[in-house]
Amino acid sequence: MNRLKLFAAAVAVALLVPAAADAQAGRRGDVLDANTASEKQLLAVPGVTPALAKSILARRPFLTMSEFDALLGGSLSREQRAETYRRLFVQINLNAATNAEILLIPGMGNRMLGEFEEYRPYKALVQFRREIGKYVDDKELGRLEQYVFVPINLNTASDADILTIPGMGQRMLREFKEYRPYKAIQQFRREIGKYVDDKEVARLERYVTLN
Repeated sequence: MNRLKLFAAAVAVALLVPAAADAQAGRRGDVLDANTASEKQLLAVPGVTPALAKSILARRPFLTMSEFDALLGGSLSREQRAETYRRLFVQINLNAATNAEILLIPGMGNRMLGEFEEYRPYKALVQFRREIGKYVDDKELGRLEQYVFVPINLNTASDADILTIPGMGQRMLREFKEYRPYKAIQQFRREIGKYVDDKEVARLERYVTLN
């Protein structure tokens, strides 16, 4: 009987694994990453029809939020897109995003846009938390953080830092670390290009730096 119970428990865990993986894929808090979310996850987002979900899957990766907004602009009004972006977004580089991209963050206004710009260049997300935390409470700070990133240093980033990259798993984490120290970004492209296609290399490159 004990063996049967153990077997049943193991089966139950195995059945839950795909669901758990799907629940985590492309997610950073409550906001899904448009480049890594599954079709099932996309269809659960307000405004995303089956046809639009297929367009997103076919066109990604989106290397800027502007590209993603342009695609959705063909199907959704500005108001509809604002609602969609509460659940689905392409994270913006705090140091490189345009004003227009920053203003796509739901609830963003010109005052907070000014605060975002004031502290550039950001060295790390901890600086963003410290500076923007002067103006909003912890809950709002956590919400805003889901929409942004600061590129991490390929040679010094911790495992935890690397794993913040959407879609990053343990296998790719090992590959990132295997080729340290990187001498140039071209080396990163060449080495990581052994495991993923050029589009995925370009997507991953958004999140890293050697500066």
